[in-house]
Amino acid sequence: MRRITEIRKLLLAIIFCGTSAVLADDPPDGLGWPNIRGPHYDGKSAETGLAESWSKDGPPVLWTRELGQGYSSFVAWGNRVATQYQTLRGQFVACLDADTGETVWEYRYDWPYDPAAVYPGPRATPTFADGAVYFTSPAGLIGCLYAETGKLRWSVDLAATFGCELTGFGYACSPTVIDGMVLLPVGCSKASMVALDARSGKIRWQAGDDVGSYAPAFPIEFEGRPLVLGYLENALVCHDRVNGKLLWRHKLSAGYDEHSSWPLYREPFLWISCPFRAGAELLELSADPEAPVRSFGKQPLMSNDIFSSVLIDGAIYGFDVKDPQAKTQRSTRGIFRCIDFETGSEHWSVGDGRPTHQGTTDSPGSTVSTDAPLIGHATVIAADGKLILFNDLGELILARATTEKFDELGRVSVLAGEICWTQPVLSRGRLFLRNQSRAACVFLGDPESLQPELRQRAVTTASIPQSAYVDWASVILGIEPEYAFDLPSMNWLRLWFAVCLPGIMGGCLIIAGLAWLIPRYRRTSRTTQETAYWILVFCAGVVGTTLLSQPMNDFVFTWPVALFASYQGLMDRISLSRQKLTVRDRLRSGLACLIFLACCMAYFLACRRLSLVFEWTFLFGFAAAIPFSIAGRYCFQSKRWQLLWKMLMTVLAFSAFYWSAVAVLYLRVN
Repeated sequence: MRRITEIRKLLLAIIFCGTSAVLADDPPDGLGWPNIRGPHYDGKSAETGLAESWSKDGPPVLWTRELGQGYSSFVAWGNRVATQYQTLRGQFVACLDADTGETVWEYRYDWPYDPAAVYPGPRATPTFADGAVYFTSPAGLIGCLYAETGKLRWSVDLAATFGCELTGFGYACSPTVIDGMVLLPVGCSKASMVALDARSGKIRWQAGDDVGSYAPAFPIEFEGRPLVLGYLENALVCHDRVNGKLLWRHKLSAGYDEHSSWPLYREPFLWISCPFRAGAELLELSADPEAPVRSFGKQPLMSNDIFSSVLIDGAIYGFDVKDPQAKTQRSTRGIFRCIDFETGSEHWSVGDGRPTHQGTTDSPGSTVSTDAPLIGHATVIAADGKLILFNDLGELILARATTEKFDELGRVSVLAGEICWTQPVLSRGRLFLRNQSRAACVFLGDPESLQPELRQRAVTTASIPQSAYVDWASVILGIEPEYAFDLPSMNWLRLWFAVCLPGIMGGCLIIAGLAWLIPRYRRTSRTTQETAYWILVFCAGVVGTTLLSQPMNDFVFTWPVALFASYQGLMDRISLSRQKLTVRDRLRSGLACLIFLACCMAYFLACRRLSLVFEWTFLFGFAAAIPFSIAGRYCFQSKRWQLLWKMLMTVLAFSAFYWSAVAVLYLRVN
């Protein structure tokens, strides 16, 4: 049967004018990693000879280098690896020397993608097949490059070609290259799944009407028939790989949903895991056209979000996400589990879902004892009877793949200081890792087997620039929103407005009124008193989110009133009259302008660091407030009623600032 399967693969390769099917399934040296999930699309490698343990300094590090933004992992073939990244110059596919990390070639394909947003840079990982490197961009560009030179062979704009908008957080599906075709979920009408010719980029077939998601096309075989699965937004679909015919559709959900992790397949069983704490589901495929797929129901113990699990000898190893979504601002809460593939029952679990990592290290290069084996949010691959885990805090963990217990063999910090979301890649004993700024190559085999020049050049992880990642979200926010990217509800917006305007601004006004009981304060100028008031409002707005959320048992966002206070300080220093200003007045105006811009920048960076969707929103509200601020300062100059008039205009200015920003937020999303 195996020989027949090999002959059929060879015939398919000849029919489709190439050998990409053979190369995609069987790398030339048997030790490559040609696509994001490895040689067989399952996160496993056939490599052997990995070290059973590490020294106190960890495994040898062959190289580290700076690398730009992006969530792309590596692919490896021969002595080359490739990944995608971006800098201010644009987005690139880069081919590196596997032993040195030096750039062999790079290809620029677009401008930077969302460089100042929460998820900057490419999302997908390239694919190597038949002497070519295939890539996709967040905007939906699919391209084919010659692997030796990096020259463009062909490219296709998916959105323009198939006529629809792609996924909301940027296209993240790595190309699946098999049988001379590039298989992609697109999510357009009559093109939810498509196949392009691997040599020319021409459309082979397109089919389906489901909206796309973030998981790449998953090729499988059932009873000798080549199939491809699409893990889409609301459905799992199965197409004939040759002609694209839709064979069955299994409904998953309704409304917004997303799927990023890969399914696991052991014929005839298919296992899928959903995000949002929705659990997993085991399906059984059938040749019966009336009932091609049967569900065994939901399994609650494993919810994968952006990290996929692996299947080894009937056991699934993976991270069960307890947060509704993976977090960019801190380590994601959850439990690493080993569960039975068919029953979903648990063999063992490690972790308690706490927000911070509990393992301790003496230095970035030390190995952690198994006395506190909390793994953290980790992606996992498998080789040589071992689990290779890389968690989002930049720790590399080696464990034995056994259902008896979590047997940790070694742990070392490699790329600490940033949240890491990229899967490790194993090729020829070399493990390739990266985060949003750096990449590293770690040798997991016997150090004595390294070539002398590589062994001599190798360093320890202690020499890699690293820093502790601080969970600022828990420190600053008090209570963080579960779904940071969802629009704030109107109940929240009304609550924040009430806390900011009558709460903070009104409370500070009462304090300013009480200050009049102090004779020395009463003798100061009106300008000084107003400045003191706005400084008080600013400080209360800055700390309000931290101090009020816990007592109110809700997420309370008070930074808009701090922004408004900095804006009001600027408006009070700007003169619209034709009267010539003194040098002192000019300096004060310039200083107020610098303070205002610094506050806006600090607000934006803080929101981005904490993954809050409001990073741009309240920076758009100032234009609506300007007319009221000008009216409060220059209109109705009666001394008797001037203060009351200015207070009224200030209330209207803040209201216009706040609600116009909210309108911009809703218009931008809708």
